[in-house]
Parts: sequence; C-alpha cells; structure tokens
Amino acid sequence: MDATGPGNNPDSGPSIVIAGGGTAGHIEPALAVGEALRRRHNATVTALGTSRGLESDLVPGRGFDLRMIDPVPVPRKVSADLFKLPFRVVKAVLQARRVLKDVGAQVLFGTGGYVAAPAYIAARTLNIPFFVLETNALAGMANKLGVRLGGTGLNAVAGSGMPGEVVGIPVRPGLGEDRDGNAVAYAREEFGLADDRRTLLVTGGSQGAASINRAVEEAVPQLIEAGYQILHAYGAKNDPPATVDDFYVTMPYIHDMSGALTVADMIVCRSGAMTVAEVTAAGVPAVYVPLPHGNGEQGRNARQVVEEGAARLVDDSALTPQLLVEQVNEILGDEEQLRKMRSAATRSSTGDVSEQLADRVVAAMF
Repeated sequence: MDATGPGNNPDSGPSIVIAGGGTAGHIEPALAVGEALRRRHNATVTALGTSRGLESDLVPGRGFDLRMIDPVPVPRKVSADLFKLPFRVVKAVLQARRVLKDVGAQVLFGTGGYVAAPAYIAARTLNIPFFVLETNALAGMANKLGVRLGGTGLNAVAGSGMPGEVVGIPVRPGLGEDRDGNAVAYAREEFGLADDRRTLLVTGGSQGAASINRAVEEAVPQLIEAGYQILHAYGAKNDPPATVDDFYVTMPYIHDMSGALTVADMIVCRSGAMTVAEVTAAGVPAVYVPLPHGNGEQGRNARQVVEEGAARLVDDSALTPQLLVEQVNEILGDEEQLRKMRSAATRSSTGDVSEQLADRVVAAMF
C-alpha cells in the first residue's frame, strides 16, 4: 500500500478510517467504535463525511479529525442526475482514496450512508481491509455493495438481507450511568430541569417528527398537571412549539444525548436502530413510534425490546395526545411498571460491542 501517513509511524497506534454519514444512526455506531479504537489501541482515527449529513456537527464534537468528500445520492427516478451518477462516483472515490492514502489508513470501518460506497470502493482499490456494519433491520444499498466488494459484513440484527455475522450495535460506554450522582445533577442544570419531577424525554430523531411534536404539545398541560416535566427536541426543520411552560423545555436538537438519557425517566421517540440501542443501553423505558414510511424497518428495530418488556410500540397513525398521556401515566405513574421496564432494558443492554469490534478491526491488520 502506497501510504505515508501516521499509520506507518512505528511509534504511533494504528491508523483507522471510519465512514458512516448522513443520520446519527450511521454516525454514532462508527464513532462508538472509533472511541474504542482510541481508548484500547491508541489508534489515530479519521472520519470520512459529506456535506449532506450531521457529520460536521457530531464528529468534531467527539474529537475526531473529519475529512469531507462529495456525497453520492442515487436518484430514484430516471433523470439527468442519474446519468451524472458515474462521474460523481468516480470523483468521490478519488477523494476517498486521497484521504485513505494521506492518513496511511490500515483498515476502514463503515456503517453506511452517502459516504460509505465511495469509501468501500476506494479501500478495495487500495487493498485496504474493510468492515461493513449494517445497523438497521434491513440493509442499505451502500453496505450491500461493500460486502460484494469483499468487505467483512457485520449485522446488528439477523435477517437484514446482507451476509455477515450478527454482532449487535456498538454504543458509547456509560450511557445512563450516574455513579456518584453528579451526572444527573449536571444534566438537570444543563437543560434547566427541576429536581423534584420525573422527566419525559421526547425526540423525533435528528430531523424531528411532526406527528410526535403535535401530540406532545397538545398533551403538555395534562402531563405537567400530573406532575411531570418534559424535555422535547422538536427538530431543526420544524417550527418551535408555541406552548410555553417552566416544566416544558424545548430545543431543536439535543447535542448531549448522553446527558439527556441520564436524566430521563422515560422516552417517547422514533425507533431508528441506533436510537433503540442507546435508549436500551441507558436503561430508559420507551414508547417507540416507528416512522410510518419506508419498508417498516423501524418497527422491526424495536420488536425485540418490546417483547422483552423494556418498551412499548405505538403506530404513528394511532398517536394522539390522549394516548400519549395514558402511556406516560401507565409507566411514569406506576412505580412497579417503571421498575419492571427499567430492569428489562438493563437485561437487554448491548454490552461491549464497540470494544469487540475495535479489537477485530485492529486484528485485521495482521
């Protein structure tokens, strides 16, 4: 391999490139493995990203070097963009090759998204070993391509449609932990929450969810009257809720999701694969409202934890303010139910997947 970057320096750790972009569901598992690589193997970790996703917000905040390439979305219909696709792919692959060579990459770890396909092709042309982690219940095109190109396939759950061992989803260590009581106190201060009310966390994912937003806002008076407080991430592309109350804290996006999960007693949210993994690892009882579009993968993502008793599932079309109030009262208002769901979530924890994958990534160098 023609590379002169830090990976060839015998005094440094290995040089690993992670490639997962677009949504937090692609980015967070890649970062979790990247953090394990730094912690366990003193690795130099570089992240590949595109301008189309959340990389520019999430990656630098976690202390990783971010290198950008052009996004390569695949048009769903025949159009001029479809005929431009081969040229865009070639350009993005050349950009990815330059990054891999510049940092002396020894292994690539990808999790899908716009950045992944060019990264997999670039790694294949440079004879760099690479891993393909599919975190969703149904595999995406980029990851399927990566495995066909010779990448080692890994699946979060069985039956994704992509060959590969089932390993689970890597999550950040310490989610939901508060060993000395300082984490909860800090999170309450950070978000402006009271210390004498149970906290309902609500999020529709990085883009927000209009249906969840509507139901929550209309339910606010009843929930606050019942003695709860609400931390609501409504999504940067949505209008802020008009309701104002001292016990209703709203923001477009929660950057410190670890802190939010630490202080949350319950969550209402979509059921993206990474969201389900993090919420479960944090031991937070959940009501999942799967995205009503697409192939139904969000419902599949939550199926196991629902069966285990750690969460409930509500169809998007069935979500009303009154149903939301009923669900919150049945969980937060019932000490025994809350305890059972927390216990079920803890038993279903994803464990040390990020550490295991980090070790496998490094072993692939030898």
